[in-house]
Amino acid sequence: MQAGSSIMPGKVNPVIPEVVNQIAFEVIGNDVTVSFAAEAGQLQLNAFEPIIAHSLFKSVNHLQAGCLTLATRCVSGITANREHLRRGVERSIGIVTALNPYIGYANATEIAQQALVTGQSVYDLVLAKKLLTPEQLDQILQPEVLTRPRSFGPGAAPGKAEAVSLGPTQID
Repeated sequence: MQAGSSIMPGKVNPVIPEVVNQIAFEVIGNDVTVSFAAEAGQLQLNAFEPIIAHSLFKSVNHLQAGCLTLATRCVSGITANREHLRRGVERSIGIVTALNPYIGYANATEIAQQALVTGQSVYDLVLAKKLLTPEQLDQILQPEVLTRPRSFGPGAAPGKAEAVSLGPTQID
């Protein structure tokens, strides 16, 4: 084996998130210690209060340090590559689900299968089959629309689904 052959170009070692996981494991262990110590105490006198306090303070200090390190070295400065994400959504076969109320189950299934076989986007296939206009597709596939509860009446026009607020009892 050649020296350095196991190196992976472009690999980033996620050591800080791994350390945060280790901190979480330690906190879980400390929680077990606190639980056992609290349970083993007799009456109002608990001889195990020192280990309870030690475990709690250790957990809080490690969690604070881990959260601050994660925030400053991993989270701060993260930005979304919107164009890459948009292409991913557009190339996703899953978006056909959002079109189901507008183009029907049979068409949606056919589009999904064809997209899987050909690698074409759902968007392009729907346009090619003239099932919806580009304006309708753009309206239906807006992230703001896709993430909002909607109702679809029997006569809902393509791209014109009414947004409704669902109460807690309606979600079930």
